[in-house]
Amino acid sequence: MTISVGERVPDVPLFRMGDAGVEAISTATLFAGRMVVLFAVPGAFTPTCSAQHLPGFIEAADALHARGVDEIACLSVNDAFVMEAWGRSAGSSGKVTMLADGNGDFTRALGLEIDARKNGLGMRSRRYSMVVEDGFVTHLNLDEPGAFKISAASHLLEQL
Repeated sequence: MTISVGERVPDVPLFRMGDAGVEAISTATLFAGRMVVLFAVPGAFTPTCSAQHLPGFIEAADALHARGVDEIACLSVNDAFVMEAWGRSAGSSGKVTMLADGNGDFTRALGLEIDARKNGLGMRSRRYSMVVEDGFVTHLNLDEPGAFKISAASHLLEQL
């Protein structure tokens, strides 16, 4: 079942690169007492994700923060090393936190997984953006498979 507006985000560990290497962060900690924009992509370094989705949120970071957003995070069913390298290559430092859901546990818990095995990609996340306030989803923009429209930073800015 797909998560809906008004529901609490499940508490699942995600991973990111820290000073000492890969570190886990629970979603309960990530979202507690804050407004976080979370957007997910099917894969790091993939065409639409690299050319439009991530760059859009990097460019919109200041505007989102001006609307009360405490953190902007990008999630993919990739490992933390890949997410760190992708973020570095895109210039996300200080603007977008790169989060790994390597096993897809969070993605499955949200009901937002897609089967991309026909393209050799395994299980991945659908493309979406959401606003999470103190652990609850207040906005959810879920693109249809293969599309990139309502999950864009520009659409989310219009909602806030």
